[in-house]
Amino acid sequence: MRFGRIAAFCAASVVAGTLAAPAFAQSPYDGNWHVTIVTKTGSCEPTASSMLTVADGKITAPGANVSGTIGSGGLVKVSINGAYANGQLNGNAGSGKWNGASAGIPCSGRWEASRQ
Repeated sequence: MRFGRIAAFCAASVVAGTLAAPAFAQSPYDGNWHVTIVTKTGSCEPTASSMLTVADGKITAPGANVSGTIGSGGLVKVSINGAYANGQLNGNAGSGKWNGASAGIPCSGRWEASRQ
C-alpha cells in the first residue's frame, strides 16, 4: 500500500472541509484538517500529508477510500485499504498512531493533525 493512501486515511487520522451538514448533526470536530503522517518502522514513505474532512463525525478524503469516525470526545478511528489509525483530537489539534503495509511489509508510525 502506498504511504500516500495511508496519509489520506489518517490524515484520515483525521480531517478536512466542512460539508453542508445540518447544524443539529455537526460534531465539535467537523471541518477541514491537515494531517501529517510519519513512518517510524517499515518501508513506507517517510512522511506524507493530506487534507481530510470531518462532517457529522465521519472522516472522508477526496479520491480515497477512507472509513472513519471521530467520537464526541475526540477519539479517532480510521481505516483505508488495510491500514488503520487511531488517536485523539482535542480542540484544533490531534495525534495518534497508524499501521499498515507496503508491498506486504508492515509499516507503522505516528500522525498529527491540525484544524484549518
